[in-house]
Amino acid sequence: MNLGQTVFAQVMDFLPMHQFRRCVDRYQGNYRVRSFTCYDQYLCMAFAQLTYRESLRDIECCLRAMDRKLYHAGFRGKVSRSTLANANETRDWRIYRDFAQVLILIAKDLYAGDDFGVQLDETVYALDASTIDLCLSVFPWAKFRKTKAAVKLHTLLDLRGNIPSFIHITDGKVHDVNVLDILVPEVGAIYVMDRGYLDFERLYTLNQVPAFFITRSKTNTKVRRLYSQAVDKACGLRCDQIVVLTGYYSHKRYPEKLRRIGFYDEQQQRQLVFLTNNFTLPALTVADLYRCRWQVELFFKWIKQHLRIKAFYGTSENAVKTQIWTAISVYVLVAILKKRLGIDQSLYTILQILNLTLFEKVMLFQLLEISDYTSENDSTHIQLKLFDS
Repeated sequence: MNLGQTVFAQVMDFLPMHQFRRCVDRYQGNYRVRSFTCYDQYLCMAFAQLTYRESLRDIECCLRAMDRKLYHAGFRGKVSRSTLANANETRDWRIYRDFAQVLILIAKDLYAGDDFGVQLDETVYALDASTIDLCLSVFPWAKFRKTKAAVKLHTLLDLRGNIPSFIHITDGKVHDVNVLDILVPEVGAIYVMDRGYLDFERLYTLNQVPAFFITRSKTNTKVRRLYSQAVDKACGLRCDQIVVLTGYYSHKRYPEKLRRIGFYDEQQQRQLVFLTNNFTLPALTVADLYRCRWQVELFFKWIKQHLRIKAFYGTSENAVKTQIWTAISVYVLVAILKKRLGIDQSLYTILQILNLTLFEKVMLFQLLEISDYTSENDSTHIQLKLFDS
């Protein structure tokens, strides 16, 4: 007797199915498919992410053990590792990329009012890239080095809610700064980047939008100071200057003024120099925004630890990208679930609970709202908190 929906079905109810079908139709994902549809494929991959399955055989074994519950969980096709492997190899990975972008837009609206530690009206993004190492003999298409293969995950993270607003997957040889060529800047937004993105021609394109950037200066960046503003050295600031670039090529590529801010980090005991085209923010706020850039590093660390994007179920480019995009969409889906249900637990806690209870028939909110749960994280840790409410 069916006593209600499974937890897995309740989680999948948060998916915008009309948008999913549009993504499938856009790339003819179900063309000449009789039983195992793109939705069945997505459910299998989402199950694998939520329960940390190691292989296709692992996915098949676990799902067949729950055979009587699969229909009520949303599965309609028969689950087989060969069928799933073929779907990952042949069905266009862009279906899941586009659908992940749909979920990202939903999550972005839900988290638009969240505080990330700096009181600003503007949207603040952190841009960075992370490399996922692969075996060259198994993944020869993922070019990186002579003896190693890799894919690179270029991510633009919205600091309000730690939601990835833009993701681009390339092979490991693509330099981080190249992503600025395909990024569509948002007018008035602030982009925080490390010095790997210090390309003045591309930064000038951002300036023309107009959008703002904050980045680290390199030691060999030649500038001429026009004038300085007074700073409070007690809070770590060392200088706040208006400068112009003096190098022949750098000045030609960025002919306008820049703001140069010096800051001494007492914890790390090092001097940091920032360059920005924002002349109105307080100098200390600029330093705080760069400190918040660490959130994107924690995001990469988190998804590598808690989602299946380091061990892959297929070896082709299509299979790898399908798995990465489904992992991202599951991450965003759980973030949407957390916000819509008003759950106080962290995403880590929610994923751990879902891992053990996906095929239980219990109300999702009742399952996740654990009143006596206390986090073991030490609030005095030097790293910023990530994914806490």
